[in-house]
Amino acid sequence: MSYILKNKDLKVTFSAKGGTMTSLQGADGTEYLWQGDARYWSGQAPVLFPICGSIRGNKAVVGGNKTTEMPRHGLVRKLDFQPEFYMADRVSFTISSDEVLLRQYPYPFLLHAEYRLAGRSLTVRYQVDNTGTEPMPFFVGGHPGFNCPLAPGEDYSDYELVFPQKETCTVPTPVTETGLIDMTHRTPLLNDSDTIPLEHALFHKDAVILDALQSRSITLRGKKSGRGVRVDFADFPYLILWSSANDGPFVALEPWTGLSTCDDEDDVLEHKRNVQWVEPGQSKSYQFTITVL
Repeated sequence: MSYILKNKDLKVTFSAKGGTMTSLQGADGTEYLWQGDARYWSGQAPVLFPICGSIRGNKAVVGGNKTTEMPRHGLVRKLDFQPEFYMADRVSFTISSDEVLLRQYPYPFLLHAEYRLAGRSLTVRYQVDNTGTEPMPFFVGGHPGFNCPLAPGEDYSDYELVFPQKETCTVPTPVTETGLIDMTHRTPLLNDSDTIPLEHALFHKDAVILDALQSRSITLRGKKSGRGVRVDFADFPYLILWSSANDGPFVALEPWTGLSTCDDEDDVLEHKRNVQWVEPGQSKSYQFTITVL
């Protein structure tokens, strides 16, 4: 079953499979969301939980003497969520731990993925409930991919990524073979600039990991058509830019609370950068907003 939110500006379609968005269309029929071509990337906008990225060898120690084992981006992105509510302007899905998930990640949880439509904006909200009896370490993030180019007659290089303020930053090196991050070797990316010209070569090594960004929003914008999207992500300290290394016609703009395991980190989940905690019986929520220009 598909779930649809619609107003005069946007039509957004969702699926309980993965609890995620499957289409983001403008009033003129323009499809903004990547449609999942397996030649490049079969995903669209997966929910990342309870890790973002990868852990070393897909394993880590948790809680002192327990082990967690999970693939890249966690456990829930390909699972069936349950509809929580479905109204004219919002829809929400949930997934909870079961015996299989508890063997991989030994903390009982309830995860909500809520989507709210207002004008030309869609707000994505993730709520993590700790339904167990111990403090729970976790990470959560979004991974929406956007079609690029968006208009006929445009090329990938006709687009740019723009920040609201000028940035000076370097980026760490992704280790393609392992999915981990080399923090020791960093590459200059921005020098008192607010714009990254978009080109496929940017992603031939893998993702661009923005771990020292001051801006809390990013805009994908066509220099010719003016079409694009803005993602506001104040609740997330990290932003990942990614496309497939074989020149995929899309770009993913990914707000994360955490990163793949870095070369200066051990294999204890609680020791990872910016680990999030939620106490028993408590909840934490995070949101980002996608606005169609």
